[in-house]
Amino acid sequence: MAPKVSEEYKKERKKELVEIAKKVFIKKGFVHTSMQDIMDKAGISRGALYSYFDNIEDVFLEVLKYDDQKDIQYFVSSDEGSIWLQLKNWVEEQRLYIERIDQTLLYARAEFFLSSNYANDKDNFPYISERYNRIIEAIEEVLNEGKRKGEFRPQQSTRSIARYLISFIDGLMLDTFQLGDEQTKVKEQLGDEQTKVKEHNYLFYFSR
Repeated sequence: MAPKVSEEYKKERKKELVEIAKKVFIKKGFVHTSMQDIMDKAGISRGALYSYFDNIEDVFLEVLKYDDQKDIQYFVSSDEGSIWLQLKNWVEEQRLYIERIDQTLLYARAEFFLSSNYANDKDNFPYISERYNRIIEAIEEVLNEGKRKGEFRPQQSTRSIARYLISFIDGLMLDTFQLGDEQTKVKEQLGDEQTKVKEHNYLFYFSR
């Protein structure tokens, strides 16, 4: 029984460290964050931190995984409830994320992809490709469920719609980070609460 408790504790402790590391990455970016920074913020020893993570890149990948799970949860299909509402809620969450872009991991992500070992050795970072495919598949699955339920009549393949949606959101994030919300008009592009359905009909290439 004790090992089970121990494993559960380690799992929860790792999650706590990931949340702490995320705050450090948001504040300092990827390039300027060290293992020592995370140790100091978490108040733990070097040995304790390295018992959970191999290096700073390993920490960052775990932070990405933690963030990705939140997105994927929006696309867990359910027999009850509206698929359309699931999509609306996810897009709304993306809008809120983009509008507080300076409080997100976007800068750290950009540094990681451009400045870390990932840039020179992508084959050793399979999760990056896997996470993209996983999110695409999650969106595609929920779109297909909406199609089966008769909520959507897509004019394009659901895989194409999923790819387009991710590309659109990612592009809007980068533009907003570089230019600011005043110029990119995030709320107008994604639609406010009153016009969201109309905007999303266009965005997802659906006819209803």
